[in-house]
Amino acid sequence: PYARVITIRGARMEIDVRPVGGSLGAEVRGVDLRTVDDLGFEQVRDLLHEHEVLFFPDAGLSEDEHMALGRRFGTVGIFPVARLFGATEPKFQVIVDGPNSPPTADQWHTDVTWTAEPPNYALLHAEIVPERGGDTLWCSMTAAYDGLSPTMQAMITGLEVVHDTSAFIDAARVKRKSAGGGDEVDDLMDRLRTEYPPVVHPLVRTHPDTGRRALFLGGDFMRRIVGLHPDESRAILDLLARHIDDA
Repeated sequence: PYARVITIRGARMEIDVRPVGGSLGAEVRGVDLRTVDDLGFEQVRDLLHEHEVLFFPDAGLSEDEHMALGRRFGTVGIFPVARLFGATEPKFQVIVDGPNSPPTADQWHTDVTWTAEPPNYALLHAEIVPERGGDTLWCSMTAAYDGLSPTMQAMITGLEVVHDTSAFIDAARVKRKSAGGGDEVDDLMDRLRTEYPPVVHPLVRTHPDTGRRALFLGGDFMRRIVGLHPDESRAILDLLARHIDDA
């Protein structure tokens, strides 16, 4: 654990930053995310780029304050399914896992990579936390890339991957039908497939602020590597999927 002391506009603001993992993650205290000024917010953004995941145990944000914080990072996106329902403004997506709504995202993935422009940032709020278990886990895609041999890095840099909605649709059907949904679920998912056709993303991306290279893996949203035989594609994607367990 360590603390950083930063002077902003002549006022002394002490930020306590405590790393919580080997490759990524830090717990941050001493910042009021509701009132922090622009220079203080830039420090928060820099910390996020450095640690990749930040936890604010004392945030205590209301829904409006949470949304306002999101807007400081950029334009808040409208979730594709909500857009199909006619949404024109962003709103919170609530994920409920329980006996009647089993988890469907219990594997490594990056959210909505099946869109042409996936979100740059994600802000999460845990509403009900079990006494034990139920962890949400992250792994560092920069550490994963750095952990590859130079030969493998050179081989995969420049490759592109097709992402589509198939895995999301399968998961959504499980979720909605377990909650009592019917044919309307299939109709909605068919519309989703039509509105969001497959897209192509690079397998290795460079962060625009830090300049660090990172793997861009969408988990089951990835269908194939462009230009490779299906067996070659699956071998590389499976290798990388196993590799990130140690990131």
